Amino acid sequence: MRHLSQLSALLRKDILIELKSRETVISMLLFSLLVIIVFNFAFEADRAVLKKISPGLLWITFLFFGVLGLNRSFTLEKENDSLQGTLLAPIDRSVIYLGKFLSNLLFILFVELITLPLFTLFLNVDLLSNIVELLPILLLGSIGFISVGTLFSAMAVNTKMREIMLPLLLYPITTPAFIAATKCTSAILRDQPLESYSNWLSILILFDLVFLVTSFLIFEFVVEE
Repeated sequence: MRHLSQLSALLRKDILIELKSRETVISMLLFSLLVIIVFNFAFEADRAVLKKISPGLLWITFLFFGVLGLNRSFTLEKENDSLQGTLLAPIDRSVIYLGKFLSNLLFILFVELITLPLFTLFLNVDLLSNIVELLPILLLGSIGFISVGTLFSAMAVNTKMREIMLPLLLYPITTPAFIAATKCTSAILRDQPLESYSNWLSILILFDLVFLVTSFLIFEFVVEE
């Protein structure tokens, strides 16, 4: 019960900070819109090709603005010297990881849900008709990405080149999750049954379990001085 109250307090802190500043969500939304507009002009001449590659474009968009959000995750606290205070508080380090993981997940899922109709509007690819099937894939793909990203964000925040270091660490590790999520999304948009992409879905679930548990266990060693 004590851990739950601590987790709730940490999550509430991050939400209140974001509601006050709106820096992370707005920057991710603007970046997402920019990427979608670029894709719109790049593939305007061939809508047939666009429909085929839209699952990959969608997850590339998520990947780009997700890294932007994760970079801000610990940077704000580092700049305000509040990260050290959180680490010195009588709170289990794993609870700190879960709090930051959940806040990152909440913010990025929020932007992803706004991105879906923007993607449909600008690129003329109907995603909303398959929203019920897409939501679990969206959640699972985001969990895998953010579980690793939260850990690496804590590692990169103390480096001089943290904006470059995080993508370099994150992209290779999360590639299997993004490939699996893209394959599942592609099958859903083609109205294929669950059996056709069940293997990719299993890979995605396994990735989430392995890296969420691993990140949870080693976070306390990553943030040690």
